[in-house]
Amino acid sequence: MQSRSFTLLLAMRSATLAAGFVSPPASSISGAVGTGLSSSRTISGSSKLNASTMKELAEKVLVNPKFPDAWPFSPEDFMRQDESDDTIFYDQPRLVYHIDDFAVGALTKYYAEHLKEGDDVLDICSSWVSHYPKDFKGGKIVGLGMNEYELSQNKQLTSCDVKDLNADCVFPYDDESFDKVTCVVSVDYLNQPQQVFDEIARVLRPGGECIISMSNRCFPTKAFRIWLQTNDLEHIFIVGSFFHFNGQFDPATCEDISPNPGRSDPLFIVKAAKKSD
Repeated sequence: MQSRSFTLLLAMRSATLAAGFVSPPASSISGAVGTGLSSSRTISGSSKLNASTMKELAEKVLVNPKFPDAWPFSPEDFMRQDESDDTIFYDQPRLVYHIDDFAVGALTKYYAEHLKEGDDVLDICSSWVSHYPKDFKGGKIVGLGMNEYELSQNKQLTSCDVKDLNADCVFPYDDESFDKVTCVVSVDYLNQPQQVFDEIARVLRPGGECIISMSNRCFPTKAFRIWLQTNDLEHIFIVGSFFHFNGQFDPATCEDISPNPGRSDPLFIVKAAKKSD
């Protein structure tokens, strides 16, 4: 019942945000493209739900959000169509981008502006590429992912570890050992987000940031249920709630860095800093 109430709250939040605009958002399902990826529900719209409108909508989602008093999700919300062992699904290396080149470029540019020289960075759900700038001079850059070969091909990492976070959420790292934690278009595969965000908070130093990038592309059989039932704006609200209910982060914010709205993959950043006190 509580989860249903939260789903209703998500819908109301999206409707409230859209109410001030002449062109209302509409949900649609785009077709599958490449490597088995398909889009989850996405905010599209008539010709006038343009780039500036979508950006304004997205960046307002986490401005004074009305979160419930307690964790609103049920275990069923995080069930997947394919509940087989994830190590089977990710056993085959996939040396491909999971967002298009324009979105990759936008993410790399964002990182160039927000990663600092010397930062110790943990990339969770990591792969053969982390999309950091080529000239980024970090401290330790650690990848935590599912496929050993993919991680071995990531030339930006100083070290890597193979682990299925859906089987065991505990990160193999000391407390307060990183300045940044990044996660690229993969938060929707984590079926125990409460525990994973506990671990993110544990390994971040006070003031350190977690940067979650999200698009509308996914492997639908492995994305959790509530993600597939909601749209881009609601995804922002969901991830913002993961930070909120953890209790160890400052309020999360969203930036829409979609490079060519309507012509390439959308890209949203939801981030929050670990409280310093």
